[in-house]
Amino acid sequence: MASSTGNEKSVNPVLRISQLDALELNKALEQLVWSQFTSCFHGFKPGILAHLEPEVKAFLWLLMWRFTVYSKNATVGQAVLNIQYKNNLSQTEKYQPLSKQQKLWYLILTVGGRWLEERCYDLFSNRQLESFCRIKHCINFGAGLLKLCGLLNFLIFLQKGTFATLTERILGIRSVFCKPQSARQIGFEYMNRELLWHGFAEFLIYLLPLINVQKLKLKISSWALPIAGLSNSENTLTAHCKECSLCGEWPTMPHTIGCSHVFCYYCIKSNYLLDMYFTCPKCGSEVQSVQPLKYRIEMTELHT
Repeated sequence: MASSTGNEKSVNPVLRISQLDALELNKALEQLVWSQFTSCFHGFKPGILAHLEPEVKAFLWLLMWRFTVYSKNATVGQAVLNIQYKNNLSQTEKYQPLSKQQKLWYLILTVGGRWLEERCYDLFSNRQLESFCRIKHCINFGAGLLKLCGLLNFLIFLQKGTFATLTERILGIRSVFCKPQSARQIGFEYMNRELLWHGFAEFLIYLLPLINVQKLKLKISSWALPIAGLSNSENTLTAHCKECSLCGEWPTMPHTIGCSHVFCYYCIKSNYLLDMYFTCPKCGSEVQSVQPLKYRIEMTELHT
């Protein structure tokens, strides 16, 4: 990085990612300006701007060029990222602003080129004359050739890191930093801790939906409060059968899943259909089979 003395500005090369980010910011700003402009005509007849859309867009881009590249030697995206254009045709290594000719040619190649592409498509879309068809084919061939050159320029840009667009290469304008970049103040230990924590958080976000939390809670509660095994006496089973283990009411059409607890038929059936890994909320036993209870329980036992 070369530094200057006195009042002369320094020239600092720009990273590739910063140049690409500036281009994306420019596109986002253009879309935002156009959406805000078209919203002013929502109360008018639909399609009022359809016939003049290329000209209206060219006028808006002209205004943006006037207050960005022409006055500040930088687009809006570049100004946000502390970047500006430098006249790369000058022999000196010090910063040289763009000449008026470069600014005007930048306007012609960007705004004029986009307007010509959109308007020519409308002019020759419905023409059937042979001469118009030839002109249309020539324009299509030229547009394809420009896109191919743009692709080659982008590949060269990825290798060398200068001239992100074909327009910049043709005009000899280069992106440089407005001010020298300050040294990094954040320690690498802090960055490592942040990266480790974010990686751990992403792992948890991916893992938590795969865990059956309800089943895990039942397992832990069954270990903490072990339940005695199934009693062979009919009286003990009858005591378990006085309430549904899900709703807590007297079991309607009592059914069992293989453990000592009883459920209403509709309670256990709906829960089992909802979750095929359903377990007993009392003891955590898995559903082996939903079978009707063979013991007979009289309703009079509620009052005893």
